[in-house]
Amino acid sequence: MPKKRSDEEQVTDHIQKLEPGLGQLVENIRQIILNTDPAIGERIKWNNPSFYYTGEMKPFDPKEYKRDIAVFNLHKGQIRLVFPTGARVNDTSGLLAGTYDDGRRIALFTDQADIQSKKKALQTVIHEWLRQVEK
Repeated sequence: MPKKRSDEEQVTDHIQKLEPGLGQLVENIRQIILNTDPAIGERIKWNNPSFYYTGEMKPFDPKEYKRDIAVFNLHKGQIRLVFPTGARVNDTSGLLAGTYDDGRRIALFTDQADIQSKKKALQTVIHEWLRQVEK
């Protein structure tokens, strides 16, 4: 019986199956997120790479998605990073767009220069998200 692939291996496999240019951009964002804080884990969720808080938290309803930091949405070659609870983050950089009834916010990325120009804002948003975790 084949060994189950780790979450990290599944994310790597998913990215490697993308069109090469898109895959490289997604990998670059992945590394920025993972290098932001050691308490960030990754897995495939909603059929895309996603990132979540790995530490202890107060009990909550799983439908509240309190552990989920962000998930890629790569529809039609666009690079969107969806923050399911992004509305609670005070983003003064303008990185997060949209106001959805469910509390989602979205960061859009177009190319490597755009990723680099938004790196600090992305890390700041993630740090702010982690600061608000209910431990």
